[in-house]
Amino acid sequence: MTSDLSRLGRRALLAVAGATLAAPALISPVALEAQPTRGAAARPAAPRPHIATPIPSNEDPRIHDLVAAVSADRIKADITTLVNFGTRHTLSDTLSNTRGIGAARRWIFAEFQKISKECGGCIEVRYISDIWKGTPTGRIKEDVNVVNVVAILRGKTEPNRYIVHTGDIDSRVTDVMNAKDDSPGANDNASGIAAILEAARVMSKYPPNASVAFVALSAEEQGLFGGDIVARVAKEEGWRIDAVINNDMVGNSRGIDGVHENTKARVFAPGLPANTPAAELRRILTNGGELDTPSRQLARYIDLVADRYFPNLDVDIIYRLDRYGRGGHHTPFFNQGAAAVRLMEAHEDYNKQHQDLRTQNGIKYGDVLEGVDFDYAAKMTALDAAVLQSLAWAPAAPDSATITGAVRPSATLRWKASPSPDVIGYRVYWRKHSDVNWTRSRFVGNVNQFTLENVIIDNYFFGVAAVGRNGQESLVAFPR
Repeated sequence: MTSDLSRLGRRALLAVAGATLAAPALISPVALEAQPTRGAAARPAAPRPHIATPIPSNEDPRIHDLVAAVSADRIKADITTLVNFGTRHTLSDTLSNTRGIGAARRWIFAEFQKISKECGGCIEVRYISDIWKGTPTGRIKEDVNVVNVVAILRGKTEPNRYIVHTGDIDSRVTDVMNAKDDSPGANDNASGIAAILEAARVMSKYPPNASVAFVALSAEEQGLFGGDIVARVAKEEGWRIDAVINNDMVGNSRGIDGVHENTKARVFAPGLPANTPAAELRRILTNGGELDTPSRQLARYIDLVADRYFPNLDVDIIYRLDRYGRGGHHTPFFNQGAAAVRLMEAHEDYNKQHQDLRTQNGIKYGDVLEGVDFDYAAKMTALDAAVLQSLAWAPAAPDSATITGAVRPSATLRWKASPSPDVIGYRVYWRKHSDVNWTRSRFVGNVNQFTLENVIIDNYFFGVAAVGRNGQESLVAFPR
């Protein structure tokens, strides 16, 4: 992680730039808008309207401090503890205090309680569970109580708006029904549980505006049952979920193809849910939007945060629900309509996933501690924390964005105001169709519509984000 010396140097630079917690660094509207906009101005520029609200910097020095606070040693200790439970299979022992999924989830619960005690009770810890019915042909043959641990860092101003961070408690070996043999699950997915615990530790020092839910899920290997239960309960309780980031394997930096790289992450970002109404499908086929679903806006947000706060971590956005033939616990939330992605390592070693512990033909199989790169896991956890904190400090995205401009020289966006307090304005985004990320933007003040002069609607995709007083931005809302 970042050294103390480099951190001091960075703070000195931020101080020179005028970035303080009391007054975020401000960029001159003239300087910001002076950037050339290719394809947007075919005539001499008219005098620009005065924007009374200064434009806040969207880089926050507190996020740098948050990133630097993540500890590889604490992550290693957490993963080691989880591995030492022997197996965390969903159908394993629930009564022992030293072995099985019951002992593991009670330890996770106690760790969240410990974090909460250290921050004066800032985190509410609970179990969310349900009996999952067994079926003769399924991965659960008999009824089982699927128990998940949920820890909520309650938001100050919008407690019912949620940013959700998930990982999986359970582990498995080659036979998915084998609940007896040792199944360390060091990377899959003790690394994900260690990430949510460490993110909770460092974020507990920075009270959020929206609530952050750290969720340890069970029965992922049996069919994503834990996520189904929590997503259903969240809907019943009326959670307004802005984003779900699922960590599933964030600790391996050596791929089965021989590549060793600790500077990349992957984000799997799904497109349209299977239950998308026919009218919406027709609209998207006509006007576009399949690359601009809420989950894909979340993936772009993660990439943007990585570029802003991590000089040596690059995010690959993959337009897919998950890897071929595989699944993850972001899926139940995505199916409920939430922006949900899977954040994971860039290079996988399949010899260390879902394998009996053995050596065969000179190859060591099994998901053991030696296969985890703890510094890399810390970097991935720091990315989690930076994204979660940015979203939890940002306003909710504006609602009901629309766009007009067919057969006209300019495009006009309209939107309903964000329901969040302390919104100081909005930023309009646009990019060419071939671009993955947003490449052009303009802060337009606290208005509910804006016209981009001489920006042809047919040549770009557009969006709008809400900007908070602290400079943090919401996810981009794609106009419908």
